[in-house]
Amino acid sequence: MSAVAAALRIARRTAWRSRGRSALIMVMIGLPVLVITTLLTLTETMSVTPREGLTAELGAADVRLVQTPAGTELQQQPGGASWRTDGEKTAPRTAAEVTALLGPGTRLIPFGTGVLRLDGERVEALETDLRDPLTRGMLTLSEGRLPATGEVAVTPALGLRPGDLLRPSGAAPLTVTGVVEHPHLPSLKRVVGPDIPVETPDELWSPHHYGTGWLADTPKPVTWADVPALNKAGLAVTSRVTLTDPANAPVRASDLGARQAVGLGAMVIMVVLETVVLAGPAFAVGLRRRRRELAEIAAQGGSARHLRTIVLADGLVLGGTATLVATALGIGAGTLGAPIVARWGGRVGPPEVPWPPVLGVAALGLLAGLVAALVPAVQAARQDTATVLAGRAPATADRPGWPLAGAVLVLAGLGATVVARRQPDSMWVSASAVPILLGLVALTPWLIGRTGRPAARLWLPLRVSVRDAVRHRSRTASAVAAVMAVTATVVAVGIGAHSAYTDQRDAYTSARPTGMLAIWGGSMGDATWNRLRAEAERLLPGVPLTAGHQVRDAEGHRYALRYTVRWNGIRKRRTVVVGDRDLLRLLQGRDDPRAAAALASGKAVVFDAAAVRNGRLALRAGSTGGPPRKLEVPAVVATPADEHQGGALLPRALVERSGFSTVERQLYAMHRLPADSTLGRDLTRVVPRVTVASEEGYRNLPEPGLWGWLAGALVLVVGGTLAATRLASADMGPERAAMSAVGAPPRTLRAVVAGQALYISGLGALVGLAAGTVTGVALSRPMTTHGAGDPATIAVPWPFVIAVVVGLPVLATAAALVTRVRTPVTRRLV
Repeated sequence: MSAVAAALRIARRTAWRSRGRSALIMVMIGLPVLVITTLLTLTETMSVTPREGLTAELGAADVRLVQTPAGTELQQQPGGASWRTDGEKTAPRTAAEVTALLGPGTRLIPFGTGVLRLDGERVEALETDLRDPLTRGMLTLSEGRLPATGEVAVTPALGLRPGDLLRPSGAAPLTVTGVVEHPHLPSLKRVVGPDIPVETPDELWSPHHYGTGWLADTPKPVTWADVPALNKAGLAVTSRVTLTDPANAPVRASDLGARQAVGLGAMVIMVVLETVVLAGPAFAVGLRRRRRELAEIAAQGGSARHLRTIVLADGLVLGGTATLVATALGIGAGTLGAPIVARWGGRVGPPEVPWPPVLGVAALGLLAGLVAALVPAVQAARQDTATVLAGRAPATADRPGWPLAGAVLVLAGLGATVVARRQPDSMWVSASAVPILLGLVALTPWLIGRTGRPAARLWLPLRVSVRDAVRHRSRTASAVAAVMAVTATVVAVGIGAHSAYTDQRDAYTSARPTGMLAIWGGSMGDATWNRLRAEAERLLPGVPLTAGHQVRDAEGHRYALRYTVRWNGIRKRRTVVVGDRDLLRLLQGRDDPRAAAALASGKAVVFDAAAVRNGRLALRAGSTGGPPRKLEVPAVVATPADEHQGGALLPRALVERSGFSTVERQLYAMHRLPADSTLGRDLTRVVPRVTVASEEGYRNLPEPGLWGWLAGALVLVVGGTLAATRLASADMGPERAAMSAVGAPPRTLRAVVAGQALYISGLGALVGLAAGTVTGVALSRPMTTHGAGDPATIAVPWPFVIAVVVGLPVLATAAALVTRVRTPVTRRLV
């Protein structure tokens, strides 16, 4: 039998005998492989290519055509589409004209997408006949039957069943006859029917979005050569041939760019480093337990190379098994999890596994197992056989070159961090953290050695623990480095994420104070508005309603008056309101005589000081029907009700002097609607085009993911610390036996073991805090700046940092304190 085969057999048997330690190593190695493989498989399965989504897009048709809005000139090319909206306005095409463009023998069916208004809310709608063969495969019937005239089918996300009624605003009720499922969008909420009142939203138009059009069965394929003529006719084209054209495929570079290469290299180093420092103490435990076994092999003729092979075989067996199991579980979790994740939002395609990156991750896990076993393998080859067989601890010596190399790496990493902080991408900061961590790992034995001197002033159990840790610093360094790496990573992510959250919170802005209710009417006559206002007063008894006004030109086109201002480093576009002193009082939350006097004199009252220059406010008047205009108005700056509030109020006289007219079409009130309010639904019964909005202020929760990081750090830090503490307890067998012999009670022995846990986790957490703070502060700049002149937001989540740096060591110490400690019976050869 060869030496390698014998080593693998010994490793397999040892792993089975020490199942707890083997499971710990496999979890440490396999967890990163499992997470990354799951994410890769999930992402690949949830990516739907144009070829995979062909049936859902076109059914059995050859082409889909959407009419562009009047005045839109569209140009579609294999690399994308471009359009402008100031072209010549033409009449919409008829079905006969489209048939003539596509050639004799073409068959068309209507196919329009938009929204359906249901009780004040909008739901995606598709107007087509699902019974037609051209729509086969677009939606799959799961319950009931396909709809006919006056009927609709719905997707499961709407929660309706056959027999239910839909009541569109301003239209006859529709009966639900079936439930249909989209092949790639399980969370889609859509209503489908052959004659439903579809509305096109007011959002900017883009190809393949909302609009009316047709599905076509053509006598010949519609190629890219046919697209320009159809675009010129005002039609956006989605063709079966163009979707499957290789020219549509995304361009893939033959080699990775600098940014991708640096990011990939940093990820590989970090994954291997984290795995090695976490699994390293567990491998060291195995080596300490097998020192006598390895010494006996050496005494019977085993060479240093044989001992290295035996220990490396542990890494190969455990790393290979962990990688194999984690890869299989990751593929299964990604495949099975894609449909579940897609129900919360997103697409899902056929199960796919990106084999090249998955196999690369598996190879990375196997490499991490071998590297984690490398240092114990070298130590096994260097151990003194006679010393081990005599039951004495082997002596270890520091390598004088390691502290210098570690200091150089730390300084290089700090310099790189200073440079990377100025880059717009946070990836460079993450990459610069790698040499800092590597340097601290190399410096850890030196740091441990410097902590031995203050131990003389400590309580006896802690003094014994610290001195033992210093004496066996090769064993202690791996555990301290593991805690340090985890703490640094978690603290850096915590500071970066909290800074980004704080920046988003500070960037929040509104044109209305928190608690204000707004009711906006669209294009309607005075009589309809009067009915709407009367209904609002009836539904809100005792709530004072203040009027706002809509701006129109001489032809009746609606205009919005806007200005641009920089808020928290980001350019914001504000829409001003038109009203009187009552509305000003609501916007300021109090009476302000100075602002009221300015408003009465015909000046704008502005709540963004940066928008007013030389006492003037520059406005742009925009409309979907009329030409845009620019104007400047006199303005004064006032204080709003809320600190995050901006916007401006213009008096009606000022707007009318600028060549516009005003009509009352808005209502405002300081009133909070209850959660079950049906105000919007009730008002749409008067007129469909009405909007109800409540200003609730900034509502996002503060960084909930940070505490998920804390949970992960809890598992890694406590697990790594307890593994190292178990190793220390095994190594301190003779010392504990001596202490017991001179009368030390069991609680003192437990305190010694707990002191080891406190020392390892405490020192690692302190060093990790320093490294993580540097990286976290550097991360905050690219994560919170939005262009030149925007200062970085740096915010430290103190409760989170304290929980990591103080709470985790305390928890690890408490876990070690309740661990059962046995008093060993030792035998020495003298």
